[in-house]
Amino acid sequence: MRRSRRPRAAAAVVAAGALALASGAVPAQTQAQAPRDAHAILSQTCAACHAAESKDSWSRISHQRKTPEGWLMTIARMQTMHGLTISDDERRILVKYLSDTQGLAPSESKDFRYAPERRLNTQETVGNEEFKQMCARCHSAARPLLQRRPVAEWDKLVNFHLGQWPSIEYSAMGRDRDWLKIALTDIAPMLAKDYPYDSNAWTAWKQHHPPATALAGTWSFGGHMPGKGDAYGTMTVKGGAGDRFDVELKGRFADGSPLVGTGTATLYTGYEWRASVKIGDTTMRQVLMASDGTLRGRMFDDAHDERGLDFNAAKLGNAQIVAVQPAYVKAGEETDVTIVGANLQGTPAFGTGVTVASVLERTPQYVRVRVKAADGSAAGARRVSVGAAHADGFAVYREIHDVKVEPDYAVARIGGNGGSTPKVEGRFDAVAWGVDGAGKPFRIGVVPAQWSVTPFDDQSKGDRDTQFAGTMQASTGIFTPGNAGPNPARRMGTNNTGNLNVVATVTDGARTVTGTGHMIVGVQRWNNPPLP
Repeated sequence: MRRSRRPRAAAAVVAAGALALASGAVPAQTQAQAPRDAHAILSQTCAACHAAESKDSWSRISHQRKTPEGWLMTIARMQTMHGLTISDDERRILVKYLSDTQGLAPSESKDFRYAPERRLNTQETVGNEEFKQMCARCHSAARPLLQRRPVAEWDKLVNFHLGQWPSIEYSAMGRDRDWLKIALTDIAPMLAKDYPYDSNAWTAWKQHHPPATALAGTWSFGGHMPGKGDAYGTMTVKGGAGDRFDVELKGRFADGSPLVGTGTATLYTGYEWRASVKIGDTTMRQVLMASDGTLRGRMFDDAHDERGLDFNAAKLGNAQIVAVQPAYVKAGEETDVTIVGANLQGTPAFGTGVTVASVLERTPQYVRVRVKAADGSAAGARRVSVGAAHADGFAVYREIHDVKVEPDYAVARIGGNGGSTPKVEGRFDAVAWGVDGAGKPFRIGVVPAQWSVTPFDDQSKGDRDTQFAGTMQASTGIFTPGNAGPNPARRMGTNNTGNLNVVATVTDGARTVTGTGHMIVGVQRWNNPPLP
């Protein structure tokens, strides 16, 4: 059977919508083109298919709750599968309204932030085996678990799946069971019970969440980008009317390179921060969660979401620590450490056996100090404090006992070479671990390493995957895959996929310690929606 070209069109619509969602900017419109409000769009356009049940309720639509990305994907599906005609502006208005009125409470989304944050190498552990085989074999577990529906709505979604993708019953993990019966009698009731549509958390959040204007002000942030290093700086947020903001970022990486840019942001559901920030020639997206004077999440390259940094920020006001960079010192040695936070006043302290030799630089947003750990310092985790602000996450170590590659399993993808899909890099950190006096392992932190790749198995060795699949930058841990398309130099002229070990070699005094991860270099992913 010839496959319809519709999935590629759907991917294009969703990708375009993701850009619109991330940006708070609204193009200028003439009065004749002015977009309608959300209620008018629902009652005049959506109601053509979704029957009005009351003034503010429509069939199907009003019986679901989702993230902004979830609503965006739903509307895009209406466009590609059912011929909905809607402008980008009105789609943006609709996503905002539905996210605000039928979204998820923070407690309902917190365990699945990795999906909208585009942490695509996350290995999911949620759910029982039946759920994983029935649902998470085709898409992430997070996609359904970032929704709330009554059981009747889950039933409709099951039937939609079977009608749209009839091979679901015949593909692996479908043909060995009565897929439809299990989906309707086991999975749908489980989802409705364990992830209820009506919840106290959502009711309470709608009634009591803080105003968007509370986010206006100056924020101090710290972050880490695999392949690049630590970063810190300030983010100035202006506005708040209509849940829209102007954003200015002023920061730098540990290597001295700037992290500076401006952009716009929109707040959805009272806590879902989505921003688009121009950093040099690169458009970066922010997917953050606002909570109790903090913004936490990820900022990533819009065109290469594998290039991203963890982003933790605190609003200036209460004393807080958001990052310690680097987060370790070796017993008997000195190192420069930067404590990043808000309203940092007072004497920095790093626990027993660690002294501050000198203060190198100081502002309310960061304190850079030189610390020394005594020869006899006990190995283990420490608490850092600056006056009233304190945080865990600092360590004193005597030797590196183990090195772990993070992520320990990753997928890179071939691309480019004149094709429509770019390469997807592999980006890795070497994380050192020590052992304390009680024999308990503790995390030291990200350490410099020399990187290489080796064949994962005999098949990989025979196929010469290390020669064809791509190139590892020895000093950064960034792997660049090979070109897309057939390669006549390979056996049977196949493409440049591969199965590789990722090896980090760390020097600790006269010793070397290695860690190994696993990377699949796969083919292009043509359908890349906001929620995987």
